[in-house]
Amino acid sequence: MHRADAIAAPGVPRTHAVAVPPGPEPPVAPLRHHGDLELSAGLLDLAVDVSRLPRPEWLERALRDAIGTSDTYPEATAAHVAVARRHGRDESEVLVTAGTAEAFFLLARARPWRRPVVVHPQFTEPDVALRAAGHTVTHVLCRTEDDFALDPGAVPDDADLVVVGNPADPTGRLHAAATLRTLCRPGRIVVVDETFMGFVPGEPQTLTSHRLPGLVVVRSLTELWSIPGIRAGYVVGDAAVVADLRTQQPPWSVGTPALHAVVATTGPQAEAEAGRRAALCVRQRRTLVDGLSELGLTVAESNAPFVLARLGSGAHARLKEAGVAVRRTDTFPGLDGSWARIAVCEPAATRHLLTTLGLTVTWS
Repeated sequence: MHRADAIAAPGVPRTHAVAVPPGPEPPVAPLRHHGDLELSAGLLDLAVDVSRLPRPEWLERALRDAIGTSDTYPEATAAHVAVARRHGRDESEVLVTAGTAEAFFLLARARPWRRPVVVHPQFTEPDVALRAAGHTVTHVLCRTEDDFALDPGAVPDDADLVVVGNPADPTGRLHAAATLRTLCRPGRIVVVDETFMGFVPGEPQTLTSHRLPGLVVVRSLTELWSIPGIRAGYVVGDAAVVADLRTQQPPWSVGTPALHAVVATTGPQAEAEAGRRAALCVRQRRTLVDGLSELGLTVAESNAPFVLARLGSGAHARLKEAGVAVRRTDTFPGLDGSWARIAVCEPAATRHLLTTLGLTVTWS
C-alpha cells in the first residue's frame, strides 16, 4: 500500500491470506458484474480495464484479412503453432479459446473437482463457471493489510483445483512465480490467470514456459490489444489438462478473426509493441498513483493497467454523478464498497479524475 492504514476485517487474524470455509454462497449476480456495466453516455470511462491505445496497423490488417477468409469454417492449427512457438511449448500443451471466460467454463467442466479454490480478490468468472457446473467454491482471501500477498499455506491441503490471478484483478498484485510454483503438488491443478501479464515489462513472473505437472496458464488478448469484441485468448500448460479442456470445447468456438489475432500478436513485431505498451502503462500508472497519494488516499501497489484505491464509502456513486465511471469493488470477494478500481489512462483523463476527486468527494 502507499499508505499503511488499511484495517483488517473484524475477527480476521493478521495473515497473508485466509481460507474461507464453504457456507451459504453469495448470489451469482454480483459476480457477473464487470466494468463495462458501469458505463453510460457522457461518462469518462475509467472503469474498463482495456488499453486505450489504438490497435497497431498490423493487427488491424490481420483482422481485416480474417473477414476475407470467413467463408470457411475456422481452422485453429496456425494459431496453436504460433502460441506454442511464442512460449516454447508443444502444440499439445496449447488450446486457443474465446477469451479467458471460455477457458474458465471449460475448466469448470473438465473434471469432477472435489475442493475447488479461488484466490480472491480476483476476476470473478472462475467462481461463476465453477458454480454453474455445480461445484461449491472455497475462497482464499488475500488481505488488504498485507498488500494482498498470497500465503500458499492458506490454501487447503485437499484443494484439487486452485485458481489465482497474476497480476490479480482488481488489486494489481503481482505474485512471484516461485510463490505460485509452491502451490503445485500431486493431485492438484493450479490455474494462473495471466490476463494482465502483458502490461508487466519483461514479464519476469510469467509461468507460461514453466513445465510443472498440473500447472496451467490462461492468457487473454482483450486488454493489451484492445479487442474485447473479438474474444481471443489461449491456455498453455500440462498437456493432460489441456486435453481435458479441449474435450469440453464446442467445435469452432473460436472464430476466424480471433484466430488471426492470436497469430498476429504472438510474433516478434507484437513482442516489441507489447513492450512499448507496458512501459507506457508504467509511466501513466505512476502519474495516477502519485496524484491519488497526494490526495491522501490509500492505493494498493499495482502492476496492472489499473489501480485499486480506497476512496471511501459512496465515492463510486458520487464520482458517477460527477461524470466519472470507476469500477465498483463490492462485487469482489474480500473487498467492500470503500474501494474502487481505476483504469490507467492518458494524462488528460487522469488529471480530470484527480480534479474531480479533489473538488467533489468528501472522504470518509
